[in-house]
Amino acid sequence: MARNLRLILSPPSTVWGLLSDGPRYREWVSGTQQIIAADPHWPEVGARLRVRVGVGPLALDDTCVVRICEPERRLELEAKADPFGAARIAMNLIPWGENTLCVLDWHPLRGPGIRMHGLPVDYIVSIRNGMMLTKLARIAVREQRISTGGALQGLRRG
Repeated sequence: MARNLRLILSPPSTVWGLLSDGPRYREWVSGTQQIIAADPHWPEVGARLRVRVGVGPLALDDTCVVRICEPERRLELEAKADPFGAARIAMNLIPWGENTLCVLDWHPLRGPGIRMHGLPVDYIVSIRNGMMLTKLARIAVREQRISTGGALQGLRRG
């Protein structure tokens, strides 16, 4: 299992707003080239997000299915990328003062990823997921600033 933690300087509602907007996943999910389709009821349980992932001309279509959805708290997806199998992606949002601690867990469920599971693969996945959380954090901070009229939270002027 690969686990990443990131303190995002925005409240869980702002971070959840990004997680619950399927078409915006391309902005922060590393390697996503295109959102092919997003179910209109995303991120309700059973909703699907079809994406094209890859680097340059090497691409494959992936489908993410929502398995658990607890608004502003938890989103768990099953990412299916044939012929590579499937993985569980769990994102937990923990309020941390006015901010959010985001915990992202990745674990292979089936396919070749299970046999390759271990330090080298988990390390590479952890690097990728860390990049994703950094992008998500930057977007969430920008969204928060826009929604608060550009004011920085926690700063008092005297």
